[in-house]
Amino acid sequence: MPDLLRFASCGETWIWLMRHVTDSGGPALDDRGPIIEAPAVLFEINALSWDDPILRCHGDPGKIPLYASKFSERSIVPPFKYSYGGRLRQFLGVDQLGWISDVLRSKPYTKSGWISLTAPGESPDAVPCLTSLAFRLRAGRLVMTAAFRSQNAFTCYLNYVPLRGIQSEVADGLTVGCGPMRIFVDVPHIYTADEERVRRILRPAERAEPKGKTGPKGKPGPKGTGARLRPAQLPRPVP
Repeated sequence: MPDLLRFASCGETWIWLMRHVTDSGGPALDDRGPIIEAPAVLFEINALSWDDPILRCHGDPGKIPLYASKFSERSIVPPFKYSYGGRLRQFLGVDQLGWISDVLRSKPYTKSGWISLTAPGESPDAVPCLTSLAFRLRAGRLVMTAAFRSQNAFTCYLNYVPLRGIQSEVADGLTVGCGPMRIFVDVPHIYTADEERVRRILRPAERAEPKGKTGPKGKPGPKGTGARLRPAQLPRPVP
């Protein structure tokens, strides 16, 4: 099992995940063409918002409504082959978010608040990248885990911020605040066709990092990495 990494914001997570793929990945194939495929990752994000300065600087605002609709609309929105909104709110006739809320109200301590976004035997072309969500009430806040069988690191932020919206929707119904959002990605990747665009984003991010001096809280930066800060060195989310 990968170590649990912790990030302060969605933008920091996006930069790190793209870097993880470019630094650790190798060539592989996908239905849409060649990719760079990297080892699995597990991490938490504390703050998620479209106002994130990294997303404002490097993100694609034109794609935000399209990806948001994948989580809000119950019908399938082209070019997607599935609807997260439909699978969350009317999957096989079940409102899964309503079910989760009922479970947590009756048993606030439960660890059984898991929902699946896949169905046995469905077409392989329609199996969603997001396969499950888990909800837990801890220290008076709602913590959510999202499991992805596969994820394009170049566009991951377009899924993460809408996922915070889902977490907030359930939390508001329970009249609690949102805790961190935990994410597991089994196969993080980048399409080779997007590789140069990814590297253009990473270059200014690397130039902005400290050069061999200190990490968070005055700790020395990592040796042999050009002082690039690793996720393990980032401050933990405030409880």
